Amino acid sequence: MTKNFALATLALLVFAPLAMAAQQTGAAAGATPTAMAYGLAAIGAGIALIGGGIGIGLVGKGAVEAIARQPEAGGAIGQNMIIAAGLIEGATLVGALVGLLVVLIK
Repeated sequence: MTKNFALATLALLVFAPLAMAAQQTGAAAGATPTAMAYGLAAIGAGIALIGGGIGIGLVGKGAVEAIARQPEAGGAIGQNMIIAAGLIEGATLVGALVGLLVVLIK
């Protein structure tokens, strides 16, 4: 989970400024700055979403395995799983939101 969060944060920190810089600096080899910024923003948002999806999947997998091993602890494990999935989803939405802001703010 920490690895996926780190990947999502890295994508957020790397691709969003690159997209903003590409929009401000100019064209490279026929691509307009705006098109390049949109592309980089889409890539960054996509990587953030993929990282979030992988993170939520790993949380669900871990919870199901833990409940299978100790069925009596299922309630507590389920609550912790929901909290962790919510945190991962929040980080993912921030990544997607930054990608949208890069595209929408000029």
